[in-house]
Amino acid sequence: MQAWRVHENGEPGEVMRLDEVDRPVPGPGQVLLRVRAANINFPDALLCRGQYQIRPPLPFTPGVEICGETEDGRRVIANPALPHGGLAEYVVADEAALLPAPEALDDAEAAALHIGYQTGVFGLHRRAHLQEGETLLVHAAAGGVGSAAVQLGKAAGARVIGVVGGPEKAAVARGLGCDLVIDRRTDDIVAAVKEATAGRGADVIYDPVGGDAYAKSAKCVAFEGRIVIVGFASGSVPAPALNHALVKNYSIVGLHWGLYAQKDPASIARCHERLTKLAADGAIKPLISERVPFKDAAAAVQRVADGTTTGRLVVLPDGADR
Repeated sequence: MQAWRVHENGEPGEVMRLDEVDRPVPGPGQVLLRVRAANINFPDALLCRGQYQIRPPLPFTPGVEICGETEDGRRVIANPALPHGGLAEYVVADEAALLPAPEALDDAEAAALHIGYQTGVFGLHRRAHLQEGETLLVHAAAGGVGSAAVQLGKAAGARVIGVVGGPEKAAVARGLGCDLVIDRRTDDIVAAVKEATAGRGADVIYDPVGGDAYAKSAKCVAFEGRIVIVGFASGSVPAPALNHALVKNYSIVGLHWGLYAQKDPASIARCHERLTKLAADGAIKPLISERVPFKDAAAAVQRVADGTTTGRLVVLPDGADR
């Protein structure tokens, strides 16, 4: 079979190579899946760079999220078992962790439902306890993680403010349903949030960016607000001033979704049931900006690494039209 593999760490576009390899062999409790669609996540870029918290042995195949097909024809969502990631024709995955692909979503959409949307549900509801009528501020609102948070916030009845970089991404955020869009390149984020909330600030802030985005968040979070930290796509990890959190009376909460697979795996299945219903009701639908041919996977991972994309890029195996 064909698989994209990383033989040395570096930028995805430089170190990913299309190889002919043997199909992976399932271990105990694992199953072989044919890949129907593989969603590209920012962690795939970090894996290529050797900067992710998990460092699989070289050479490895990136791709942490797929829609696949079991040998008996079931369509499922899975996280492939590294080092045999999803940018390949076949993967192995833990059988107990397989989730049914929602009928309301095609293969590309199903491949993009899992990590980003589960992170959104756990972050917004379990960690931040977002309430109907509250104001939610989402950084990188036109990106893969941010677009999921926008849809989930609207589904929860929140007023959603999206922060983006540039007019193209602003148009995407408006199309997602943001009540207000702020262009960080031209607008004063703090002033715009304060004006939109009559000086109160945002009740919940969803931050997959870090760096300056976090600094701005701390200046426009409401009394008893919650800042949810879900990643550092900017490459800069902020150092919160805890005296500021004390004086302004807000919470800083972290969300590492992967820990729930270890600590509370049943919660992931419950969350998937919730997401499946939201998809069936039309309340959420992964924003697929591009369905990428298999031969172009390395360039697509590089574009995600560079932060130039909107929504999700999903790689389809050769011959797929999904």
